Amino acid sequence: MATLALYTKGASVWVPDPESVWVSARLLQDYKPGQKQLLLQIQNGNEVHYPLGSPSDLPPLGNPDILEGENDLTALSFLHEPAVLHNLRVRFLDYSSIYTYCGIVLVAINPYDQLPIYGEEVIDAYSGQDMTDMEPHIFSVAEEAYRTMTREEKNQSIIISGESGSGKTVSAKFTMRYFAVVGGAAQKTSVEERVLSSNPIMESIGNAKTIRNDNSSRFGKYIEIGFGKKGDIISANMRTYLLEKSRVVFQASSERNYHIFYQLCASRELPELRTLNLNAPEHFRYTNQGGDFQIPGTDDLSDLERTRNAFTVLGVQPDQQMELFRILSSILHLGNVNIQASGRSSDRSYIDAEDRSLAVFSKLLGVERSQMAHWLCHRRLAVRGEMLVKPMTGQQALEARDALAKQIYGQLFTWTVQRLNSALRTQRSKAKSFIGVLDIYGFETFDRNSFEQFCINYANEKLQQQFNRHVFHLEQEEYVREELAWRRIEFSDNQQCINLIEGQLGLFDLLDEECRMPKGSDESWVLKLYDQHLASKPHPHFMKPRMSNSSFIILHFADTVQYESSGFLDKNRDTVFEELINILRASQSELVAELFQQQTQLSSVANGSLLSGKRATREHKLTVGFQFRQSLQMLMDTLNSTTPHYVRCIKPNDLKTPFMFDPKRTVQQLRACGVLETIRISAAGYPSRWTYEEFFSRYRLLLRGPQHQDQAQALCRQALPELIPDPDQYCFGKTKVFFRAGQVAVLERLRSERLRVAAVMIQSRLKGWLQRVRFRRICWAAGILQRYSRGTLARRLALTLRYTRAAVVIQKTFRMAVVRQLFLMIRRATVTIQAFTRGSLARRRHRQLVEVRAAALLQAWVRGWLARCAYRRVRRAVVFMQCCVRRKASRRELLKLKAEARSVERYRELNKGMEVKLMQLQLRVDQEVRESCALRETLNAEREAFSSELEALRAIIQKLESQKRGKPPPGPAVSEKEVEERRRAEEKADLEILHLRQELQALKKEKESVEMEKKDLAARLLEQEKTQRECVHQAVLQASLALRTELDEERLKYQGLLRDFTRLEQRYDNLREMSLLSERGKGHRRTDSTQSLSFEPLSPSPTPLSPQSPTSLFTSPFPLSPEEERRHSVTSPSQERRLSVWSLDTPLDQLMEKTDVPKDPAVKVKREDLEHAYDAVRVANKFLERQLRQQDARREEELEALRSQLSQAITCSSSAAQTQDLQELLEARERECVRLRREVKELRNTALLRRLLTHVFPTASTTEAFCPSQLKPAAATGLMECRKRDENKLIKNLVTDIRVDSALSLSPGLPASVLFLCVRQADCSGDQSRARSLCGAAISAMKAALKKHVADLDMTALWLKNICLLHDLLAQHSSNQNRDSDELVPLTFDLSDLIRTLSDLCIQAYQQLLSITETRLQKLIVPALLESETITGLSGSVVKLAASRKRAGSEPRPVGADAPTMASLLRELGAFHTALTRQALPQSLTEQAFRQLTYLITASALNNLLLRKDMCCWSRGIQIRYNVSLLEEWLRSRGLQTGGAVSTLEPLIQAVQLLQVGKKTDADAQAIVQTCTALSSKQIAKILALYTPHSDLDEKVSLNFMRKVQELLRGRSDSQPPQLLLDVRRVFPVTFPSSPPPIISVEELVIPDSLKISFLRRT
Repeated sequence: MATLALYTKGASVWVPDPESVWVSARLLQDYKPGQKQLLLQIQNGNEVHYPLGSPSDLPPLGNPDILEGENDLTALSFLHEPAVLHNLRVRFLDYSSIYTYCGIVLVAINPYDQLPIYGEEVIDAYSGQDMTDMEPHIFSVAEEAYRTMTREEKNQSIIISGESGSGKTVSAKFTMRYFAVVGGAAQKTSVEERVLSSNPIMESIGNAKTIRNDNSSRFGKYIEIGFGKKGDIISANMRTYLLEKSRVVFQASSERNYHIFYQLCASRELPELRTLNLNAPEHFRYTNQGGDFQIPGTDDLSDLERTRNAFTVLGVQPDQQMELFRILSSILHLGNVNIQASGRSSDRSYIDAEDRSLAVFSKLLGVERSQMAHWLCHRRLAVRGEMLVKPMTGQQALEARDALAKQIYGQLFTWTVQRLNSALRTQRSKAKSFIGVLDIYGFETFDRNSFEQFCINYANEKLQQQFNRHVFHLEQEEYVREELAWRRIEFSDNQQCINLIEGQLGLFDLLDEECRMPKGSDESWVLKLYDQHLASKPHPHFMKPRMSNSSFIILHFADTVQYESSGFLDKNRDTVFEELINILRASQSELVAELFQQQTQLSSVANGSLLSGKRATREHKLTVGFQFRQSLQMLMDTLNSTTPHYVRCIKPNDLKTPFMFDPKRTVQQLRACGVLETIRISAAGYPSRWTYEEFFSRYRLLLRGPQHQDQAQALCRQALPELIPDPDQYCFGKTKVFFRAGQVAVLERLRSERLRVAAVMIQSRLKGWLQRVRFRRICWAAGILQRYSRGTLARRLALTLRYTRAAVVIQKTFRMAVVRQLFLMIRRATVTIQAFTRGSLARRRHRQLVEVRAAALLQAWVRGWLARCAYRRVRRAVVFMQCCVRRKASRRELLKLKAEARSVERYRELNKGMEVKLMQLQLRVDQEVRESCALRETLNAEREAFSSELEALRAIIQKLESQKRGKPPPGPAVSEKEVEERRRAEEKADLEILHLRQELQALKKEKESVEMEKKDLAARLLEQEKTQRECVHQAVLQASLALRTELDEERLKYQGLLRDFTRLEQRYDNLREMSLLSERGKGHRRTDSTQSLSFEPLSPSPTPLSPQSPTSLFTSPFPLSPEEERRHSVTSPSQERRLSVWSLDTPLDQLMEKTDVPKDPAVKVKREDLEHAYDAVRVANKFLERQLRQQDARREEELEALRSQLSQAITCSSSAAQTQDLQELLEARERECVRLRREVKELRNTALLRRLLTHVFPTASTTEAFCPSQLKPAAATGLMECRKRDENKLIKNLVTDIRVDSALSLSPGLPASVLFLCVRQADCSGDQSRARSLCGAAISAMKAALKKHVADLDMTALWLKNICLLHDLLAQHSSNQNRDSDELVPLTFDLSDLIRTLSDLCIQAYQQLLSITETRLQKLIVPALLESETITGLSGSVVKLAASRKRAGSEPRPVGADAPTMASLLRELGAFHTALTRQALPQSLTEQAFRQLTYLITASALNNLLLRKDMCCWSRGIQIRYNVSLLEEWLRSRGLQTGGAVSTLEPLIQAVQLLQVGKKTDADAQAIVQTCTALSSKQIAKILALYTPHSDLDEKVSLNFMRKVQELLRGRSDSQPPQLLLDVRRVFPVTFPSSPPPIISVEELVIPDSLKISFLRRT
């Protein structure tokens, strides 16, 4: 089947469009040979007729939808311009992917936005990975170059090209950054830092803002990064090409000069730059021509600071930097020098003597001002051997000034490059190989093209030729490797255009010849071009414009460019007068003199020639064009000797708008950069390549006969001639079958047709079977319906008869019930009437009796009241009369008594009778008491009589009432009026009763509402209390979490610093070893083998305790903790203890004063121990007495408080009582806590006092017990003694030289236990210095052992156990540790620094243990977890439609039995777990270690998944999920799931689940957002964008679904970090559990004879 058969109805094609370049359309009818037009439907729905002249005019076919967004353009089925453009647009706009492969070329589209795809985690993800396995990236190209260099030991080159503003500089910067990170990791040298520091310097002096780019490189550069044998960067070198010096003196509109000038102007206020006399850039002519002084988003001040820091890193001293800045500032001042014309015809020029700019210029450069002013306006000529001085016109002087400015800047640029190269060149060794990064200008065409564009386009012609030949060479290598019978591929070679430019009598030759002419001009040069290449011998690539005689046209490979000849000769000569150069050579500035002295010594370095009076000298100077051709030829030789890698940068739009795609500009650049040429060369050969196994798996439907995987090649060779009749459309290789362009689409169509026929057959059989099943079901249903219908009718007849009989019975019963109810109702009514009548008569008689009795009672009360009123009036009158009479008699008596009182005798008589009166009064009181008793008895008798009379009356009343009930007396007749009144009264009473009941009901409701409110308030109060408790709990949790997080961060920082310190220490050891080797090289000296390792103490010797130190122990009564007390009392040596004993007098006196204990006057003041013991006992007694009193007082206060609480609880209401009870209970609890704390503190102070007394005065019976000379260290048993001379031997046998097999056979922690017993024995013997030195030597030996076994997992785990055990033992026996057991005797010397060193060593050993395992796991994670097929046969039949093509130099991955599997990964984890458990390390430490390892596995696997499109499919997701489940099961089987090891796998698990769930409906989008909580929004979007269907049953994720998910993700509170990739280098802080070890003794240890430590003596 030919390709023409694919033009059928519904096929997708591409048609040209003036706006979009190409638009998609669909065929509305089949194409028939000979047809003159096609009926197409455009994307907007319009139908058009596409004219056809011949079959070759058919529009290009579109690729299948499954290939949309393919990451390699050569993998497309149809290779042509519209397919390439569409694929780039889809990847750029829909998938936000800026990188795409095109064979060996990486196409990079500038996004004009900051993307998070260049972090260190991305570098880690691409490091060590195959180029074909990862998503396209600049790091992938860099990694491919680095791997090819290290594997094949061949130099590499990365060629980065593109238009200005396409991102070439940024791509080169990221490439060098990748090499600095990957290549600098071996030795951590400063070369990679210097390589990166060169970027800001070159950007400052070589980049400028143009119309198309804000940071355009105005020169080309080739950086060679040299690598050593281990793949580390050891040197670098930079070569530059064609600096645009004309920009120094002229800038077009909206453009800027080089960045460095604006940076200096912005920093003019800095103190060190004020001497440069700079101003704003708008005040200088060389910076204000473009009119644009600031770039949005940049800060020139900070950029200069970055440039200065880069100079410092590269070793440029600050004084040299200032010299450089002075030269740059002088260029700005030179541009402001005012040159004025003079003379009659303005044939002269001069500079004002007071010109400030010239004065500043001369001062900055250190030259003579007058000489500079003179030679700027004059020139020297040689006429017949005589030197003449000729004045210049104003225009000529301006040109000379500008030429001088360009020359100064060019020389400074060259010097800076040389200085950078000298800084990047190291003296260690010669680079074994290098990788070159070429950042060169792309093809340029403007409205006005000059000499610079001519040179740039010439360089691109040379690079394009090299690129075409390299691509053809790769194609040829592939065909030769597969032993194909192929014909030579024809491709467009631009050698003719190159010969036109550089050949004999080419443009450069004629230009150099014209420059050597005395009166050569641009016009004469153009005329020579016309004569040579148009008239005499027409050249196909040279043309003349119709309307111009000063221009010429060259047909380049990318476009046709018209060049203006104006300025070609001057730019090629680059003329500067020698007199001005001589003035600069005589400058007082060393740097200025050095710049122009080098020009005379190395003429090839300078880009211009010097114009002097000697014509011969001028003729032999090199022109700019000749130098550019030489440097370009050197570059091409270098590139041809290396393996090139190509990066083509594309500028998507001219507006610098983020993610905006302009098809016209993109197509123009694709044609210019050679991407389409690559496509054309690939399409001319066999672009589609399949292995026989892949072809068999995909197209086995089209094969005939028995099908076996082993016979794939034979079946393919047998079937292809039948499928594709034309043998020229395919070719068989050794391992692959090759197809021409479009043949894969033909096979896909045949496969689809075969599947369609099979589907139709399956559908027909299935539909017949379904119809037969349906008919049988209908028949069976009809019989069932008939049977049920007949049964229903019969049951309905029986039910009717039953209802008729029941109706008769119901009627009979109903009639009987109605008559009976009528009779009962009449009888009830009669009885009710009788009852109401009798009741009303009885009530009437009762009311009459009540009224009569009430009237009699009222009359009796009224009469009594009137009688009492009359009696009161009479008694009141009598009393008043008595009072008047008695008052009168009393006055008389008073006068008489006053007269008697004046006499003394009377007074005496009164005193004499006082005693008698008292007796009388006493008798009267007794009498009144007896009278009151009598009256009380009388009252009681009357009460009894009254009560008996009352009982009798009650009995009479009851008897009368009973008689009334028995026989009612006849009452008088009651009138109707009275009846009516009583009825009204009763109604009124009923109303009142009803009203009262209503009020009662209202009160009850109110009571219920109050109770409800009470309950609500109580519930609300409880809820508030609960909420408050929860808030407090949450606040406490958050605070604790924040503190824990802060602690983890601090611990992580400390451990990171410790890791850096370890690396620096290792680097120092390496340098020391190198220096020792260099010294030994001069003279070798033999050393004793036993002295090969020396141990130094880790801490200085302890300083003796000053006499004032013990006094601080007793400055406060009892504030010290037991740890501080032990540190001050127990660990002090004998001399210090003697000082502390003799200095206890003053603190004890202070203690006695504070406790109010007076000195016993009977005791003489003597400095003896008995006095102190006696005073101390008195102090203790006084203290205990005061403590008991305080406790009694507190108990009384608590009882009073409880009583008050009880009284308040009784008086309060129920709701308030509950609240009050809760508050009081809370307060009581708080008071109880405070009291308990106070008691604990007091008991602690008491214990402290007692401990002080026991330590200072063990016995008070004799004075000899307190003698300081008799104090000895505590004796202990079960220790081991090591003599001084055997210490090195012990360390050597136990730590340094111990064999691995014998070490692993020891019990866990045996070396640490033996060392601790020796240290403790030395301490108990009183030799603290020896104990400390032995402990320090042991620690140093363990540290050396760790370095020795830096790659041994088991030995590292062994020493981690010993270090941790020794740390715990020393911490347990430290004087600062609380001891509950009396068996623990603390060590007497200070252990704080040793414990701290051991703690750091524990962290170092733990990190080394993880580093060993991570290194082993790193190469297994991706192949085992992502690539291995644990479930066999799941993805065997799923093959990608267009397989990726391996690039040249790519290292093949291991397959079959050599490929790592999950068993390999679990085996490594098992080895790590065995090493930890063998040494009995704590479970928590093991869990932390596995948490770190599982995070590494998750991060590496997830990062690789996010960067590999072939992994993002449904079948691969199942494989990965199964592999992860194996890892989960392995962790749970070993009890490691509680430490966070399983939870760290959650991001990878959710990513795999995302590959398996549905991705179509809104419900699927909601489920994805709710499920993938451990993934960030960017990660979810990236996985959906990479998802690729690998079978016909699957579909790609639609853009609408992706947008829906992104909308939902924006509303989600994302707790995950926003980056795309996980940080593989993240380290969790480790926490060592504090578990005190059991007390050890030598009897418990099993020491084998292999250790050879029998010289130790047991004590």
